[in-house]
Amino acid sequence: MSTDTTTVRVERAEPVTTLVLDRPAALNAITSEMLTELDLALEAIAEDDGTRVVVITGEGRAFSAGVDLKALGGRSLEGGMVGDVLDVPARRVIERIRRLPQIVIAAVNGHCFTGALELALGCDLIVAAEEAVFGDTHAKWGLRPTWGMSQRLPHLVGPARARQLSYTARTFTGVEAGAWGLAASVVPRADLDATVAELAATIAANSPGALAAYKDLYRVADERDLPDGLAYEAAARYPIADTEERIAGFR
Repeated sequence: MSTDTTTVRVERAEPVTTLVLDRPAALNAITSEMLTELDLALEAIAEDDGTRVVVITGEGRAFSAGVDLKALGGRSLEGGMVGDVLDVPARRVIERIRRLPQIVIAAVNGHCFTGALELALGCDLIVAAEEAVFGDTHAKWGLRPTWGMSQRLPHLVGPARARQLSYTARTFTGVEAGAWGLAASVVPRADLDATVAELAATIAANSPGALAAYKDLYRVADERDLPDGLAYEAAARYPIADTEERIAGFR
């Protein structure tokens, strides 16, 4: 079943819900309206027990070209910042993704630039088409990151490569994204949908409580040093309701 909104299409096929960025004529460029719709969709998914995996992708030939620069016309961009009208909802969306109990996969089918890359970096896994084109182009446009690029990109590709990519603003392919550890899987574009569907089904077959626990623990691993992370892991308690049932089935 699908539900149409202005810029985000919601497709539910339990146990997977797909959120499709749907401005193909503008390469799914990000607007404040799109971010608001994403936020509302994710808020609803958080309470949806039928959804175990969320996929975010783009309609047409792009995941997203990043912030809609045309929509910034007339706004003050002091300090190279796009402003609260985008920054506030974008950070809220990414933080909601990171704290969602479900696993979130970014299925990068094409162009994925700057703000869109920051959105993808906030997801649990990136699966990319070989033909996809990524880029951190903030510096090209006289902008600076405000949605997490400077903190998350080095975690995935290493600090030296992250600096190189940001300083040069060069684009890179899905194949390179996979080789550098940014993408968990890379496949031909023709195989992307089937690969993501298989991955989502494999994940969804596992314990939702255990997955939510892992997601929280990996989030903490991103945010804390090793001693603090180990202490958190040892002390954390999670409501995993199906352990005995699953072990009994094994026996």
